[in-house]
Amino acid sequence: MICTDIHTHRPEAYPLERTVRSLSLSEVRGMPLKPDIGLASVGIHPWKVGSYYENDIEQLKVWIGRDWVRLVGECGLDKYASASYKLQLYFFRKQIELAEQFCKPMIIHCVGYYNELFALRKEMKPAQKWILHGFRGKPQLAEQALKAGCDLSFGELFNKDTIRITPVEHLFVETDESKLSIDDIYQMIAEIKDCKAEELNAGEKLLNC
Repeated sequence: MICTDIHTHRPEAYPLERTVRSLSLSEVRGMPLKPDIGLASVGIHPWKVGSYYENDIEQLKVWIGRDWVRLVGECGLDKYASASYKLQLYFFRKQIELAEQFCKPMIIHCVGYYNELFALRKEMKPAQKWILHGFRGKPQLAEQALKAGCDLSFGELFNKDTIRITPVEHLFVETDESKLSIDDIYQMIAEIKDCKAEELNAGEKLLNC
């Protein structure tokens, strides 16, 4: 089985056709319009919004329109980021609008602002998937996220009970910055779900690979 990695920061990510490299706008600026890196997501992280300006949204729009960019992000809201909530929200809203414009799912970073995130989703009523990456929350938070219409992506660290209650069609798998292989993480999750690794195919379906 070739496992799909929905989110990674590892430059040696493999295989390219089933791995989504997470890139910042700063990282893609120096790249050719069609780099040989496989699939990617591009966005402005809440930790970095203080380094960007309104006109950077137009540059981001150019990259999100590329066919090899499959997801928007990672982007979102973080209570411990140095930027104000108001500034984070401004850039997050802009990226939600781009995701809707280009019909691309979002890979979302959220720390400490889940109620605000769910309220924003209810307000904006997006058609595209919102995938909460690196999810480590307890089952109660997972249930709230799923009820709000979000999907969950799990990496090396996770709550086992949360894995158990997450439907496979809303469950994605990632390496993020882990040194473990994506195959190892799939196997860990499959054992908890008491299923075969190939049944965890939400990422495969999302990327049409």
